[in-house]
Amino acid sequence: MKNKLWLFYAIITALTWGVWGALIEIPQKAGFPATLGYSVWALTMVPYAIVALMIIKFKLDRDFKSVLYGMIIGLTGAGGQILLFQALFEGPAYIIFPVVSLFPVITILLSLTILKEKSNKLGWTGIILALVAIFLLSYMKPKSMEIDGYLWLGLSLLVFSMWGVQGFFMKLANNSMKAESIFFYMALSGLLLIPIAIWMTDFTQEINWGFKGPFLAALIHTLNSIGALFILYAMRYGKAIIVAPLTSLSPMITIVLSLIIYSVMPNPAMIVGFVLALIAIYLFSVSEI
Repeated sequence: MKNKLWLFYAIITALTWGVWGALIEIPQKAGFPATLGYSVWALTMVPYAIVALMIIKFKLDRDFKSVLYGMIIGLTGAGGQILLFQALFEGPAYIIFPVVSLFPVITILLSLTILKEKSNKLGWTGIILALVAIFLLSYMKPKSMEIDGYLWLGLSLLVFSMWGVQGFFMKLANNSMKAESIFFYMALSGLLLIPIAIWMTDFTQEINWGFKGPFLAALIHTLNSIGALFILYAMRYGKAIIVAPLTSLSPMITIVLSLIIYSVMPNPAMIVGFVLALIAIYLFSVSEI
């Protein structure tokens, strides 16, 4: 942790995911469903998985534990994304996103109790501020207060748990296998769930198959794939209790780009979250963790 290499990789992850978050609505608003966007994302993982394998000279970790860890990481991540689609279909986004965004809490708790990770006062202050910032950055102004049923809440909590567990296993797996192997299994898991995403797609609606559809989605989702690889390197060199909340601050990048591209002013909660995020990043960079 002392050489701060983890910080470099974590910031790259936050940057790529932040830009991805700001641009991903473009193909969706152009008529390309998010479920098909998932399928495109899974495919964009493939070339990076090949590059990852080239880095390790195709010496993939194939023992039972490596395959198990790799598939847990991949399926909890990709599976959580699939469930999120359904949660957003069932319930209000203004509650779902803040709930799901706090998944680093699960990663932190598991890393503290099982991996026995520790930090100093500055590090813990940064962690707490980051968690508050994550919640505020995910705040959305409610368009309607009507809520039908509670299936969406169960799905949201399930996504929250799955992504938190994924972060923990990213760190656990990095202790015994290569990050590049983990990424390969993440890509494989994403591909395996494509049929479910296609099944969830409403093909009765008009779908944009032009450049602003799958092709633009592929270019944008490439950023997500790059971030997925870099967070594994961040987990390799850093502590999960720090890396998880730091990489989850990507919405601050999204807010800045949304302001520049769409002239969308963030609400007061997001502004406070942005400030807290900057303070948290500073504390992470100067603390001995």
